[in-house]
Amino acid sequence: MPRPIRYATPICLVLTGLAALGIVLGFLTDEVMYPIGFLLPTVAYEAYRTEGPSTRWASWTMGALMVALVVVAAFGIEFDLRRLFGADSTSVGGQTVPLGDVQVVFPAAMALLAAMLWTRTRGIYTRWLAAVIFVTAAAIVYLTAPDSFGDVFNQVG
Repeated sequence: MPRPIRYATPICLVLTGLAALGIVLGFLTDEVMYPIGFLLPTVAYEAYRTEGPSTRWASWTMGALMVALVVVAAFGIEFDLRRLFGADSTSVGGQTVPLGDVQVVFPAAMALLAAMLWTRTRGIYTRWLAAVIFVTAAAIVYLTAPDSFGDVFNQVG
């Protein structure tokens, strides 16, 4: 059953504004927790809005990555996934995802999932939220590792 859309436009506008504020504050203060914190409600609303099996899987995975990213960023955890997997990249949903520090890989994976949601859904609000998540996740990657930003998004695209 489709989710109600009565308040979806104002909710998406507020969430877009929050994400934009988080990005601006993040760049002004060079603090990654602003875009992460301001993105949390957007990811939660995206998980609520998605309905199909593959889109629901993508949005709930994104939610789990968001929670993990909050923990990793808040506690300054650095862990190189290349050591765990013994490779420089892995395949997720047919896309090659470069591996590295979890503080870069988690938001890059969220951006990939947002792109998947954009292509697999017909809902305008789900697409809107996916675009907000993609842009904010890209900003998080840039704030975390500006030197590897190009490498991450060239391989993911």
